[in-house]
This record gives sequence, structure tokens and C-alpha cells, in this order.
Amino acid sequence: MPAGVKLAALSLATVGLFMLDDPAWLALALAGVVALILTGGLRFARAAARSLRILVPFLLLIAVWHGLTGQLAEGLAVALRLMAALSLANFVTMTTRLTDMVAVAGFLTTPFRRFGLSTRALELSVALVVRFTPAIARQGSLLSEAWRARSPRRTGWQIVMPLAALAIDDAEHVAEALRARGGVEPPNDTG
Repeated sequence: MPAGVKLAALSLATVGLFMLDDPAWLALALAGVVALILTGGLRFARAAARSLRILVPFLLLIAVWHGLTGQLAEGLAVALRLMAALSLANFVTMTTRLTDMVAVAGFLTTPFRRFGLSTRALELSVALVVRFTPAIARQGSLLSEAWRARSPRRTGWQIVMPLAALAIDDAEHVAEALRARGGVEPPNDTG
């Protein structure tokens, strides 16, 4: 299926998910997304689940908070909606080549070029976000494992600064590589 069709279907499905409020319908939608992911096989489904595993504590926190405030149905709906939308987005990114997604971004930004605006930076941004999001999540997982190996306490905010430093370091390396290839102009520090 072409990348443009997948991304359009993802957009429509996400809008549809945000129109649903009933947790039963949202659970059914999530089951449909899981069935879609399973069409890729068990190995593919395990890889998809691993990449989304970091979301589970946040979604549980949302549900628990709403439960404590007497809005359990709303919290469950929010958690199910987010899990379904993010799982579907993950499925699309796992089944679509990065170059195809960048081409779709280039096509969608074509009208801006008519006004003389360069869309190359936006297209490159799409590629970098898709490429580096899993890498940053992997680094966060490694930092959490390192924390657990050294401390009996649970990991938490303590890994935020090291993760931010790693992300900034990676961004600087990518920027240097892009500049070396003539892809990005260095920032102007003169004002």
C-alpha cells in the first residue's frame, strides 16, 4: 500500500478514535489495531509491542488518576484511545519506508514552495524524527537498565538529564554530518 494512503488512513483513524468516548468501542478499536499488527506475524507483533512498552506506565497512570478522581470511564477511554492511536502509528512507521514518508511530506508541502519557501528542512525533520525516536527510546531503556544495576530504587526522573544529554549529543553529531555534506547551514550567532 502506498505511504500516502497509509498516512491518510492513519489520520482518518486517529480522528475517528478521538470522536469515540465509550471505553467499550475504544477497546474494540484497540483490538482491531492489535489484529492488524498480528497480520505481520508474531515476531513483528513482539517488535511492535517492545517499541510501545514504554507507554504502558503512562497510560496506567492516566487511568489510575482518573479512577482516583472518580472519572474511571474517562481515564480508561483516554488510555485506550492513546494506545490504539499510537499502536496504529507505530504499525504505519514499521511498515513504511522512511524515504516514502519523506516523499509524502514533500508532496504535502508543495504549495509552500510556490511562495518561495524551502520545505527541505521540514522533509528532513520528518525523517529525523522517525529515525531518532526509536533510538532515543532505546537509549532511555539502556539508562534505566544501568540505573537498576546500580541502585535498589526504581528509576525515575534521575535519568532525564542523562537522556537529554545523549539526545543533544546525537543531534550535534547529526548536525555536523549534515553540514559536512552541505545539507544544513550552521546557525548564525551574530544576531
